[in-house]
Amino acid sequence: MKSQWRALMLLFASLLIQSMELAYGTESNAVPILLYHRLGPVIADSMTVRTSTFASELQYLHEHGYTVIPLRRLTDYLTGNAPHAPVKSVVITADDGHQSIYTDLFPLIVKYHIPVTLFIYPSAISNASYALTWQQLSEMQASGLVDIQSHTYWHPNFKTEKKHLDAAAYEKFVDIQLHKSKDVLQRKTEKHIDMLAWPYGIFDDELINHAKKSGYIAGFSLERRPAERGDNMLTLPRYLMTDRVQFEKLLATPARENTKGKP
Repeated sequence: MKSQWRALMLLFASLLIQSMELAYGTESNAVPILLYHRLGPVIADSMTVRTSTFASELQYLHEHGYTVIPLRRLTDYLTGNAPHAPVKSVVITADDGHQSIYTDLFPLIVKYHIPVTLFIYPSAISNASYALTWQQLSEMQASGLVDIQSHTYWHPNFKTEKKHLDAAAYEKFVDIQLHKSKDVLQRKTEKHIDMLAWPYGIFDDELINHAKKSGYIAGFSLERRPAERGDNMLTLPRYLMTDRVQFEKLLATPARENTKGKP
């Protein structure tokens, strides 16, 4: 009798697992990439997310079974170099290199032990009053939780520059922005730099070709949907995070939804 009961329970468990796999899949087909710029105790501008809001978002991910994975793991999955990403995966990135990344964001990712990729434009580091220092970046990188990648050399608006420069000058300008950032970051971090966040989310075919020639394997734009296999690897979508974003609703956004534009 006990053996029959055990067999019945095993059958029930097997059917339950199969039904869950059919409903949710065994891997994540689409992964949201979240983009933050700066944190603070109050909303100073449209790009500021309150530190308390960011903390509550990390707590939500923790309590609801999400896995924050390194951006590198996602790009490996998207290019077919990794078999899958965990179900309910999320990626967190931060652009520019604002001081609050060290003072506000870093302690929270250490608390939750989650990976983050920082896209940095190195001209500001240890120079601009609002920016991180190389020492702070080194400390964060040493934690093993922070990867540093390129955001061009000084965060230009490529559309504006293209209007003001002739073709040869513009091509030289783009090469400087892509190559110099890569070279400086590789020297300072002693790590390979091959990912690029497009300033203001601006890109076109010409810029994509320059990025490829400069050795970038992935580029990141602004588009309100998850990243999935089949996306152009040099224009991967990210959600621009503000303090007004409805976090739970964002995580439920389906892939391939036509949600281009401002948040």
